[in-house]
Amino acid sequence: MVVVVVAVSIEALVATFGAAHKEPIQLVYAASVLVAAGVLLMAWGVFVRLNVYAEVLEPEAMADAKSED
Repeated sequence: MVVVVVAVSIEALVATFGAAHKEPIQLVYAASVLVAAGVLLMAWGVFVRLNVYAEVLEPEAMADAKSED
């Protein structure tokens, strides 16, 4: 997930600089890619937060799941 968020963020930065120099109308698309990267990062944060709650509520189940790996 880290690789995806970083790759999308870098792509948004490249698109922003490219659009700023060539076609300013394309900045809308670059901004939408940046917003998508932010949404991915936020969703990942929610997932991690909810996973912490699951570990607190069900420590035995988490231990079983970890032992299977």
